[in-house]
Amino acid sequence: MLKQVLRSKRGEGYLDIVVGVLCLMLVVALAVSFLPVFTAKQQLDLFAAEIVRQAEITGGTEVSGRVATMRAQTGLDPEIVWECDYFRGNKVQLDGELSVTLKTTVDVSFFFFGPFQVEIQAKASGKSEVYYK
Repeated sequence: MLKQVLRSKRGEGYLDIVVGVLCLMLVVALAVSFLPVFTAKQQLDLFAAEIVRQAEITGGTEVSGRVATMRAQTGLDPEIVWECDYFRGNKVQLDGELSVTLKTTVDVSFFFFGPFQVEIQAKASGKSEVYYK
């Protein structure tokens, strides 16, 4: 009797569908757990572009206000590293190169695995638009 039940192919399609749906749900769960990394990367790129643009307009001064605004908007608190040739103090002369690198970490976990920290970084560059005498 048990041999006949095991040899029978009835209901095999249903079992295949259940296993397929289970695999699909695991893939969707994995994608949803990694989605915050991509969102944070996009926000970090925007953050870098915005503060470089502010530095271009002001010649490297008065960027801290824009940094605070972007931290509040994105919810990120990245490490900020500036690379530029200063004219005097924190002023960058007209056509002076500005470059910023932002680094932060995002926690990723999948069910009971994790949390893992993924480091993301964004870079942006530009040129100063202010002339200092």
